[in-house]
Amino acid sequence: MFNLYYYLIISFILIFFTFDKIVDYLNTLNWSNKIPEELNWIYDEEKYFKSQNYEKDKYKFNNIKSIFEFLLLLIFFIFWWFWHLDTIIRNNLENKLLISLVFFLLLFFIQFIFSIPFAYYFNFVIEEKFWFNKMNKKLFFIDTLKSFLISIIIWWWILTLLIWIYQILWINFWIIWWIIITSFSLFMLLFYSTLIVPLFNKQEKLKDSELKTSIINLSKKLWFKINNIYIIDWSKRSSKANAYFTWFWNKKRIVLYDTLIKDLTNEELLAVLSHEIWHYKKKHTLQMFLFSIIQTWLILFLLSYFLWSKDIASALNSNETSFHIWLIGFFILFTPLNLILSIITNIISRKNEYQADNYTKENWFWENLINALKKLSKNNLSNLNPHKIYEFIHYSHPSVLKRINNLK
Repeated sequence: MFNLYYYLIISFILIFFTFDKIVDYLNTLNWSNKIPEELNWIYDEEKYFKSQNYEKDKYKFNNIKSIFEFLLLLIFFIFWWFWHLDTIIRNNLENKLLISLVFFLLLFFIQFIFSIPFAYYFNFVIEEKFWFNKMNKKLFFIDTLKSFLISIIIWWWILTLLIWIYQILWINFWIIWWIIITSFSLFMLLFYSTLIVPLFNKQEKLKDSELKTSIINLSKKLWFKINNIYIIDWSKRSSKANAYFTWFWNKKRIVLYDTLIKDLTNEELLAVLSHEIWHYKKKHTLQMFLFSIIQTWLILFLLSYFLWSKDIASALNSNETSFHIWLIGFFILFTPLNLILSIITNIISRKNEYQADNYTKENWFWENLINALKKLSKNNLSNLNPHKIYEFIHYSHPSVLKRINNLK
């Protein structure tokens, strides 16, 4: 029997995989054996060629990984593997809640097992080749196991609650789902740095020093009270540098990677922190959080609207009681809208980055911010010349070259 949703699901998998490959290929068209004139003052020839080789290696790796994932997903749909897995679980369990939980747990475990070889190769071949990887194999496997166990513990309880609410409320479940997911997102925003990060990295408060004094003086100048300044031992995993800033109400925390402190001068670090503080003062983090809440509401509303479509269930050779299989079909059909929402998110994020850069420029830090961006780009081998379509779709920040030109 012809089922429109079945062919839509297969078509979406094929179309969006092809679309991703075309966009990735377009990005390769900007590769050049000769350093572009506009990058001469940022990259020397040696660093430029190294960054090009890094991009090429990542491109080949991501192609192989995405093709593998695409074929695996296609096989699961074409040969009804989701339905077969569901049938096996149902033959051994009777409780509907437990059936759904075990189904998702097995899918997560399958995904986890297949991801390990790719993560291993990326870290110990590609990142090692370009001197980024600082992990030993023992640390890699400890991190991998920790991530798996933490994910299982967190998502087991959340999924249990969500599925239980769905089975009780049936019609209005999505509203409670929205409240729970929003609450969890807020919880992670507040406590990720204090609960999750310490399980992987050691965080220490920045000791009294010239840098700490400079940061406190900067915060006073910008009317931004901050006492929680931490250093994280990122160098035991990678040589790449970064920093992040978390806040909500009175919980503000600046976390500096030890690699960032090593790479930048105090003045350059202050420029980077000024940029992050302006994100807070312009409420960019709150804005993005609220947008994510709206996205979640839209997804769950559509999910409730299509919930009783027997055609979606039968498209996966399932019946309407297999809520977990139906969810998989729904999220494949949601792909086009998800792409649009992702692009909108990136557009807003890039606008916010320019705005934070401009406020930093007004506070006499623009030359130091340019120097910081140049150093971070060279040290991280960033692609300074992405294809405009690739950048439009995938970049949450403007390319470094555009940011520097804006600051100048």
